Amino acid sequence: MAAVDVEDESILASIFKDSFPDNWRDNPDFAAYLAELSAYGVEKLNREPEKLAEERGQIQQQTRELAFSNYKTFIRTADCTKEIYRDFGRVESSVSKVLDKLPSFGEKCRGFVKEADDIGVSRRMNSLTLNRHTEILEILEIPQLMDTCVRNGYYEEALELSAYVKRLEKKHSSIPVIQGIIHEVRQSAQLMLNQLLQQLRSNAQLPVCLRVIGYLRRMDVFTEAELRVKFLQARGSWLRSILAAVPEDDPYLHITKTIEACRVHLFDIITQYRAIFSDEDPLLPSGVQAVNESAIFYGWVVQKVAEFLETLDRDLQRGVGGRLDSLLGQCMYFGLSFSRVGADFRGQLAPMFQRVAMATFRSAVQEAVDKFQEDMNMFTLISLPTMLGGALPPVPPSTQPGSLQPPMSLLDFPPLACFLNNILTAFNDLRLCCPIALAQDVAKCLEEALMKVTKLILAFHRAEETAFSSRERELFVQFSCAFAEDMVPFLNRCLQVLFPPAQLAVILGIPPTQVHKYGSLGCIDTNAVLEPLDFVVPKREIPPSEAELSAQLISMMEDDRLAAPDAEATPREEAAESPPPSEPPPPSEPITDTAIEVETAPPAEGKGEDLEESPQTGDGSL
Repeated sequence: MAAVDVEDESILASIFKDSFPDNWRDNPDFAAYLAELSAYGVEKLNREPEKLAEERGQIQQQTRELAFSNYKTFIRTADCTKEIYRDFGRVESSVSKVLDKLPSFGEKCRGFVKEADDIGVSRRMNSLTLNRHTEILEILEIPQLMDTCVRNGYYEEALELSAYVKRLEKKHSSIPVIQGIIHEVRQSAQLMLNQLLQQLRSNAQLPVCLRVIGYLRRMDVFTEAELRVKFLQARGSWLRSILAAVPEDDPYLHITKTIEACRVHLFDIITQYRAIFSDEDPLLPSGVQAVNESAIFYGWVVQKVAEFLETLDRDLQRGVGGRLDSLLGQCMYFGLSFSRVGADFRGQLAPMFQRVAMATFRSAVQEAVDKFQEDMNMFTLISLPTMLGGALPPVPPSTQPGSLQPPMSLLDFPPLACFLNNILTAFNDLRLCCPIALAQDVAKCLEEALMKVTKLILAFHRAEETAFSSRERELFVQFSCAFAEDMVPFLNRCLQVLFPPAQLAVILGIPPTQVHKYGSLGCIDTNAVLEPLDFVVPKREIPPSEAELSAQLISMMEDDRLAAPDAEATPREEAAESPPPSEPPPPSEPITDTAIEVETAPPAEGKGEDLEESPQTGDGSL
């Protein structure tokens, strides 16, 4: 039994209470003796105190005998114990003193060892430095050598030095001297990078560009995609510097030089790009999302084309005079050359030139209306001594198809003659660059101008009607008839020369006979223009318009062709397809280059002259 269990402990506590100390409870002999007592009977328990007293007496007797026989040993033991205690005290004191001095002593020893190690390391380092003096000197001179190579353009040697320094960095990047060398070499490498990019920003030819890109690839500072972007940015910067040097005083000169510079240099840059960068080379290693090279290249091309179109639009808005056709030809050639690289932008030119041509025409028409208003303010209906228009013999019809002759009756009325002169000048300027898409806008603009002229004529009539004599009233009727029956139909024919109905029909995808159903497409609504003058102009039968006559003639010829036998199909088909005598010529032919001059009588040789063959513009005379 190792210890008293809980039940026995409760029994002992109730029996003995405080008869023995608590530490006996953990004594195994005590627990064993209690277990033995619990197994005795009553008689044996009664005899147990006597037995214990007897054993106690024997033990005490033995102890006395032992002490008597060994008392000298006990005395010596006590003396030795006392001496040992004193010796231990002295040892303890000495040890305490030693322990107090040991930390400082250890620190001094460690300092000595460290100094000795440092001296040894320094000695070995000095010895090694002395032995490797030449190699160390070469390494220390690398930054200076690198800078010299870069500044003198020895890029091959500079790249070799840079590669060597990179190997040094991988092995000895923790050495301060190596770190300083690396820093200086990186500065020289940055200088070399700037110099290479600056070469790309200059007028560099293909061999120079190839060499520069090769150096940049070896420097390994850009990815392949970034290298392409840097090349395009640098070459674009050079192109911008060239364009910025073009003088901007004259818009026409500026845009022509810009077109030439963009066409030549942009094409050179694209050629250089395609020669340097292969589209088949992957831009990124496998496993990485690939970069779309065409997006980089064509994005840059689109940006440059957009910049050119912006410059073109700005210069066109500033005004290029009467040279719009020349600019259009140059721009179309520019766009055609770019079609070979997949950047044909000719489709974006038409709206720009269309807007400018229309704005120029509208401005010229407005000036003509303003001039007509000024002339009407100074105009008086008087009996002219000689009626110029009436004195002239009738003009024989021209033998050249498509020619136009201004009405001679307008010479009697200077405001109408000058107005027609100005409108013909506007037409002659427009025909040089006349998009077919302007048919409706030009007709509408001219119709509005004629309506304003009608209002001015009515205003003149209201202001002067009360003072009209019979002769002046007759002259005003002739004035109105010349406007309504001569000038307005003549301007309508001019519009049909500018915008032939046959060409409009082809573009609209309809038969030529159906063009007149589209209202005022390429012609003036004469009814709307002349309606306010109905009370002045004498009533007479209105002949069919030229568009209607042309449509009827074409329809009749087509019917004849369909009804003819097969043997005659070919000649009749050719006759049906040929333009009728009243049909205007193609738009490339001029309307008229001769304007009406009111101060001089018409020369004899000019009566039957075709207006298309005259080289003058607005200054010739009839």
